[in-house]
Order: sequence, then C-alpha cells, then structure tokens
Amino acid sequence: MSNLNKVDEQYLALAVDLLETPSFAAKITSLIGGPVERAITMLPEGFSNKLLTTTQKALNKALNLAVSSINERYRGKPANGAHRVLTTVSGAIGGSMGLMALSVELPVSTTLMLRSIADIARSEGEPIMEAESKLACLEVFAMGGTSQADDGAETGYFAVRAALAGAMTEAGKYLLERGLAGSGAPPLVRLLSEIASRYSIQVSEKAAAQAIPLLGAAGGATINFLFMEHFQNMARGHFIVRRLERTHGKEAVKDAYRQFAARN
Repeated sequence: MSNLNKVDEQYLALAVDLLETPSFAAKITSLIGGPVERAITMLPEGFSNKLLTTTQKALNKALNLAVSSINERYRGKPANGAHRVLTTVSGAIGGSMGLMALSVELPVSTTLMLRSIADIARSEGEPIMEAESKLACLEVFAMGGTSQADDGAETGYFAVRAALAGAMTEAGKYLLERGLAGSGAPPLVRLLSEIASRYSIQVSEKAAAQAIPLLGAAGGATINFLFMEHFQNMARGHFIVRRLERTHGKEAVKDAYRQFAARN
C-alpha cells in the first residue's frame, strides 16, 4: 500500500482515525440531546464578533505561557489525565456562571489545552522549544473547524495545513529572528487570526452548550472535558503525522494518509 513499514502504517492509521473522526459538535449534540446549531442561534446578537476577539486574545496569551513550561528532556507519556481534570474544573466554573465567564475561562482552558498539546508533541519527539514546533502546537487549534476557503480536493486535515501554510511560514521566520517577544507583530497576528477563525467555531459550540440553563456547572465540566479530549486527539494525530514525515518525507506520508482516509 505504501513505502511505510508495518509499524508506521499502524501509527498512521491511528492518526487518520483521530483526525478524521466525528467533530466536537457531534459529541456536544449527543450530550445536549439536540443539534448544537440550534443552541448557537440562541446566543446574543453580536456574540460571534466578540467571540473571535476573545478567542484570538486567548490564543496569544496561551502561546506566550504554555510551551515554555514543557521539559523537552522528559521522555514519559503526556499527562493527558491531569490536563483534562484541570480543564474540567475550569469548565465547571464557567458553566455555573454562564456566558459572562467566557472571557475569563477561555484563556485558562486554552492555555491548559496548549500545554497538553505541547506535552503530546514532546512525547512524539517534537523539539518543542524550536519555533516551528511551537507553531505546530498552535496549529492544532485550527483542526476540527471548517472554512469555505479550504480546498475541497484535500482531506480535512491536510486542507487545514495547506490553508495555514503561508501564515505558518511567515510566522516561523519571524520567531527565528526575534522570538516571542514581539507577539503583536503582523506575521504572528495574521497566523493567530487565521487559527482563531477556525478555533472560534468550536468555542461557539462550547459556549452555546454551556449557556443552556439546565446544564449548569456539571454540564460545563463535561463540555470542557470533551473540548480537551477533542484537541488532545487532534494533537496526537497531528504529531504522529509530523513524526512520520520526519522519517519518510512529507509526500510519502501524505499519499499513504489519503489511502487510509479513503477506506473510512
């Protein structure tokens, strides 16, 4: 089927399963017992515009805080359980306070998720203190949200990577030259804006579900658990693919990925 060995084929098959699974919205729909789109229509007028700004600020804060705390020398498994617990707690607080708490809760949960993503990246051999790897961690937040600009000829995962490629390259060059000190620089702002436009889709689904009065704190905790689990799955798949690309080359892995995806 491909030039990959059997073990790497199994890892790639797992990555395809993780990256092309039902969306976060589908999981929320199962939880609340109805289409999440209906809940989104009940959000206040103008909420989506405010949400995009809040999302971009949350990503900016997370990028500055989360990755620097990962120990690259550690070779153990990622602490997925601990990160889920912490995010679940923040979701319980947000769920009890409703939409008013989103601007406070979202930066906290986003930072926790980015730290978990970076931990997963480290476990897959990523040199996470390098600029490209830091941006690859941030890229995970764009996965699972669709855009009309995405190329329909690509599978979902590679469509996102293709759409972000230009902004990722520009931001990577900037980080190599100047580091994170100038996080308000145009190349980083452009990348954060593109990622936020996709991440805000899942955030709006999360916010709409948490705004349902009957769910309360318990519902908010469950939703944040699912939110963290979704991005942990995206991260695991993404960094498996990147690890295999470092070994076999990007085109070989992409071709094999498409073949596995076509089977699903």
